[in-house]
Amino acid sequence: MNTVKIAAVLAFIIGAMAIFSGGQVVLLGKEPNYYVISWLPYYNFTMGLISAFVTSLLLWKNSPYGKTAAVLTFAAHASVLTILLLFYRDVVASESIRAMTLRITTWTIILALLYLPNRCPATRRSG
Repeated sequence: MNTVKIAAVLAFIIGAMAIFSGGQVVLLGKEPNYYVISWLPYYNFTMGLISAFVTSLLLWKNSPYGKTAAVLTFAAHASVLTILLLFYRDVVASESIRAMTLRITTWTIILALLYLPNRCPATRRSG
């Protein structure tokens, strides 16, 4: 499996995780055992849908928009984490920070899979 397909699978998995966690609050009304900033589950659910059903499909199909979508998804998560740390530091749950950190870490890996192979010299086959 090539690196773009691996990136697509990772994008789908991290998106599905966000759909599940955000959907617990947004769709099912389940309140976790910690304080939840009102807009954060909606963000998580929406970005999960975008990650799983837009970005991962664009990557899987090797669309020219796939890399752009991956960069924008990473940027959105990084922006939200920055907002949480700057403006909600005293109220945001540590679970939310860990979840956003996991997302950013996963998207960093996805971006590395998409961009680093292009920087490596092509291997030559002897023959």
